[in-house]
Amino acid sequence: MITKTVMIALVGRPNVGKSTLVNALVGEKIAIVSPKPQTTRNRIFGIAERGETQLVFLDTPGFHKARTKLGDYMVSVSEQSVGDVDAVCLIVEPKANIGTQEALLIERIRAAGVPAVLAINKIDTVKKEELLAVIATYAAAYDFAAVVPISAKKQDGLDILFDEFEKFAEEGPQLFPDDMVTDQPERLMCAEIVREKLLLSLESEVPHGTAVEIESFREREDGVTEIGAVIYCEKASHKGMIIGRNGDMLKRVGEMARRDMEGLLGGKVFLQTWVRVKPNWRDSGANLRTLGYTNEG
Repeated sequence: MITKTVMIALVGRPNVGKSTLVNALVGEKIAIVSPKPQTTRNRIFGIAERGETQLVFLDTPGFHKARTKLGDYMVSVSEQSVGDVDAVCLIVEPKANIGTQEALLIERIRAAGVPAVLAINKIDTVKKEELLAVIATYAAAYDFAAVVPISAKKQDGLDILFDEFEKFAEEGPQLFPDDMVTDQPERLMCAEIVREKLLLSLESEVPHGTAVEIESFREREDGVTEIGAVIYCEKASHKGMIIGRNGDMLKRVGEMARRDMEGLLGGKVFLQTWVRVKPNWRDSGANLRTLGYTNEG
């Protein structure tokens, strides 16, 4: 029985491993992951239960210098999350210097007055002596409630991290129902799956200029879920790259996405994809709202 709850924001620079960590903490893949920065665009809730405590994790977009209205939205989501929680987990790479993004996030945490845990990720890539230098550097910059070296990819140090998070839990009713692992609706998760496959399959700037909208989502009488996904890009040349020669790239993306969707939905999926050009959609407030990138509500 849940008697205590805690809400924790996971923050850090792009590509530091926030989504990999939230997936590991929850025990299921709820956030898309790719080697490219700025993969996460929205705030995602991940829910885990440990004994009598329900832990709610907020996976946030990487804190970066915005160059578009979409970037402004992502940074705003990251900044607002720091003030809306019981504690913050700042995730950093094992480097013995504090970058601009990390310094700004530490100032946000200081201003919000919330307790913070420092998680030093990717410890499997450095030696112990290097790790000690990283710990000393951050300890001198801010009085963290705890410093926990981890490897989200290899799931090392997560039990210690859970123990530290539970210290911030307070008595109260659970925030989400039993067995719920995320607040993301299936429709949105399917759109994100398609975008993940674009990020993994395409090079350079093209995938960052894409957005995915699920236009149709219905379960047929035979139990197959029919999904229609529209991929938006900013240039006609990008459309050609996404479709590929003889449609090979789009077919590859669709096949990979369909397999993941079937795992998510627990049944057969019939996926159709289309590619449409929407010039400069990342700098259009109306387009951003239509695609769900809004702070309203």
